[in-house]
This record gives sequence, structure tokens and C-alpha cells, in this order.
Amino acid sequence: MNVVPDRSSIRAFVDLASRAPSVHNTQPWRWVFDGGTLALHADVGRALPVVDPNGRQVVISCGAALHHLTTVARAFRWNSTVAVSRSTRAGDPLARVAFTPGARPQSPDFALLEAVTRRRSDRRSFGAVPHNSTVTDVIGEIARSFGVVVTALPADTHEALAAASHHSAAVRRYDWTYQAELRWWAGHSFVGNGIPAESRWIESEMPDTTTGRVFPPGRATVSSDAGPSGPDRALVVVIGTAADNRYEWVQSGRALSAVVLEMTALGLATCPLTHLTEETASRAVVDRLSGSDALSQILIRIGTAPAGSGAGPTPRRPVSEVLTGA
Repeated sequence: MNVVPDRSSIRAFVDLASRAPSVHNTQPWRWVFDGGTLALHADVGRALPVVDPNGRQVVISCGAALHHLTTVARAFRWNSTVAVSRSTRAGDPLARVAFTPGARPQSPDFALLEAVTRRRSDRRSFGAVPHNSTVTDVIGEIARSFGVVVTALPADTHEALAAASHHSAAVRRYDWTYQAELRWWAGHSFVGNGIPAESRWIESEMPDTTTGRVFPPGRATVSSDAGPSGPDRALVVVIGTAADNRYEWVQSGRALSAVVLEMTALGLATCPLTHLTEETASRAVVDRLSGSDALSQILIRIGTAPAGSGAGPTPRRPVSEVLTGA
């Protein structure tokens, strides 16, 4: 008889997996437990038709939740076997997860479990990464694990990256469909959804991150002990793939999760950037700057957080909304 996690354990895994980053905090995943395996589906009802018309970012977000889940399961002594689907049919699961007991988590596994609960998308300006060689080694191993390309952009490319970001914002400044969609997810006070005002800056204190998406002003403010944030000195990495399909998007999301959790465990701050791969011209710039033949899927800022507390955790949907069968 196969031994599988009980339903309360599955609920706990999914609850913690829902801490994964997702575009606009849409949390566009749906899990189905059949008593033996756990299937991951994209919740297309939470898609962003303007910025993500083909659902690429929805699937990347789901891939991040998938990696979060297997990370959590291992810390609770369950091995996970992940089968990522190559199906292109709408409605088919993106992946299935089977569990076997007997995992022997070590200190790094528990550090990643703690990172699941501590990680935030920090939109402040960052200081430089103090141990760049360690970060380079970690992202190299992540790239090999998921069959993606993870490239750290040289510092001399950041000016061009910032210009691409500003161009993307300028193109959309008077696009009412984009602005309406953005304000729906980042301009209201939803329970369990979107980006709350506490995670967005007061307009007069917007940090000079140069490469970040321009969100509606919020209520977040610089802590009194933070001091001037100064220019952003973040390391920017790009996750790229050989092709643009659902399988590669899932793998990109798994790599995204691995990067942000590993960096959090190292005491670094992170912030995924999605807007630079949404618009054709800016995505082409990122492809060129990465210096590889890979198609850019998502970027991540990594660095030292400024003094003072950043934004608190963003809201999450209850497990009952994202899981059936357990």
C-alpha cells in the first residue's frame, strides 16, 4: 500500500506554497488532491488579459508555487516526484506531484522552509550583494536543476535596463486598459488578493529602483531609522529558456522560487520583475543584455535590504479557495 501524506498535511503544504510570488499577487493556481497525487492547474479566471494575454506569467507563477510546495514537503520529511506536463491542451494540469515518505531534511532544508514564511517582494532600493561569488554558485546550480538559463547582468548593463523599464512605463502611461487592470489588482483593498497599499510607496517617497514597475501610490513609507536609500545597487538576474511554451514557463517559475528562497536564506532581499518581459521592445532589450540565446522570462533584483523594516506580508487566499480533495 502506498503511503501518502494525510489531508491535513496536504492542506498545510498548499497553504505554505501559496506564499509563492505571483504577478500582481493574483495567486493563479489551483490544486486537486485525488488521495494519492496532487495536481497543479492554472486558474485562468485570475489571468491578466492585458499584460499577460497568452497566460505565460500565470504559468510562471504556478511553477513558483510548485517549487514552494516541494520545498515545504521535504522539510516535513516527504520526498516529491514532480511530473511537469508537456500538454498544450487548456484545462490539463501543469504538473502532478507524488509523495513518498523518508526524506531526511538537513539544515539547509529547514532554512528554506523558514524562507518561505519570511520572503517578501521588497520594492526598495538595495545595497550591493556582499558575497557575489556565493550567489553566482547558487544560481548556477539552480539553472542546472531546472534546465533554464540564469544570467547575472553586468553592472554596466543596468543603465540600458533602466531605459527599457522607463520606455515600457511610458508606452503604457495612457493605455487605459493597462491602467485599469493594474489598479484593479494594485489599487483596491482586497481580502487575500492583490498588492495592498501597505506594500506600495507614498508617491513622494517612491524609491529609486530604476527598473521596477510603476504601481499606483500606496501607504508604505520609509522607516525612520532607514536613512536615505540612495541609488539601487541590486544584482539583476534573468531567467531564460530555450523555448516559449508551458513546460518552459513552469520550469522558469520553479527556478524563480528557488532563487528567491535561496537568497532569502542567505539574508538577502529580492524582488521579481515581470514588466520588462511583457512588452516586446523591452523584452528584446533584456534578451540582448543577457548575452545568451535564451528567451527572457523573468528578472529578479537581489541585494542587501536597507535598514528599517520593509513591507509586511501580502495577503493570501484561504486554502479552501485553491485546493479541492483535501
